[in-house]
Amino acid sequence: MVAKNREAYQVRDKIATGKLTPGALGNSTPVYPDAVRRVVVVVVALRMTSLQIPEHVVLNETVRMQCNFNLDKELLYSVKWYKDGHEFYRYTPRDAPMVLTFPVPGVNVNRDESTESSVVLNNVNLTSSGRYRCEVSGEAPAFETVSDHGDMTVVVLPNEGPQITGGRSKYQVGDVVHMNCTSAPSKPPALLSWFINDEPVNTDYLIGPNVVSEGNGLETARLGLKFRVANKHFRRGDMKLKCLATIATVYLQSNEESVEGDESILKTPIMESRETRAQSHTREDLTNGKLSPPISSVLTFLPFTLSKSWPCKLK
Repeated sequence: MVAKNREAYQVRDKIATGKLTPGALGNSTPVYPDAVRRVVVVVVALRMTSLQIPEHVVLNETVRMQCNFNLDKELLYSVKWYKDGHEFYRYTPRDAPMVLTFPVPGVNVNRDESTESSVVLNNVNLTSSGRYRCEVSGEAPAFETVSDHGDMTVVVLPNEGPQITGGRSKYQVGDVVHMNCTSAPSKPPALLSWFINDEPVNTDYLIGPNVVSEGNGLETARLGLKFRVANKHFRRGDMKLKCLATIATVYLQSNEESVEGDESILKTPIMESRETRAQSHTREDLTNGKLSPPISSVLTFLPFTLSKSWPCKLK
């Protein structure tokens, strides 16, 4: 048994150091003791470390896609790129030429800028949107292969910022605000948001959004705003209404209107004090102490009035 265990350990060490392959053992399989069976052998292999494909790019831009991998002492056989399952770029370092490109709609490869780990696309258009996959293969005899993919969308930006319509120059408490915000045609449609005094509006105020196709592949978005005006909507007599349009991380534009409130109602509260004397009694009544006249002090808050009176004696 000791001899068999020694032989098993020797075979294990030769396999771990690469001096022996399992196939060289033929039909003879050594008996491994329990201690050997519990040994974990770490096998290095080709692996993908990262794939960088931008989610959104602007029409006619130049795009670089990065495919990073670790060969772990393997030899590189090829790197291939696919769009929606169709190969458009191949890098094989042991072939001549090393780089091959294949026609795929929406893909215009810059051969001079592309390498084994990156591919550059010039002048992307709407048909460039899709799923891109990088596939890396090691050399013979294993031809081990790893791959990963990512989706890219080409964006057509609006040619102007969002437009606000339907508003008035002045509102007072109780009035109804009913306005619309419309984005210019784009692809995909812009995401619209309303703000009152730089604070997001209550979702109950919103109507829509509604998206309309323009027939040229572009789309227009519209978002309505409707609410009843309250004091809380004004700051120092003004109410700022802003519409924000965004498309992913590549577009952000806004439009803002400043609305005045009714000054007689929305004026900043001021405490006002007045003192009045009763006029329905004679000076004699006052001198003889027959009556202690009230002094009325009126506290006035705009837009509300609070009055309070109390009696006091004159000396």
